[in-house]
Amino acid sequence: MSDLDNKEQDHVRAALKFLHVQMGGFSQLARALRFEVRTVRSTMQGSRDVCASMAIRVARLIDTSIDDLLSRDYQPGVCAKCGHKPKYAPVYSSDFTDEPTVVESAPRPVASLSLVP
Repeated sequence: MSDLDNKEQDHVRAALKFLHVQMGGFSQLARALRFEVRTVRSTMQGSRDVCASMAIRVARLIDTSIDDLLSRDYQPGVCAKCGHKPKYAPVYSSDFTDEPTVVESAPRPVASLSLVP
């Protein structure tokens, strides 16, 4: 039984999914949170409840208050200080959806290089 209700757990899981992508995998995320990889993976996937200590560690890692994390005032990918959301920042919720891939139609020009004597 968790100390957090289902909505609060969903908010922590959304942050975990964001961090998993940002940090490049479960091992880096688990190391940062000081949890076993299998604990982080099973918690993120929903087969294990989110414990209070994990929620606190996630809030510290993303530099937000535990209240903002649990109430969903924290938005993954949005700057907590100024509210800036990058143009192509994906919106994370408890479910991931496929996002269209952005492809440039024309190649970028290559700047010419010259040697300086």
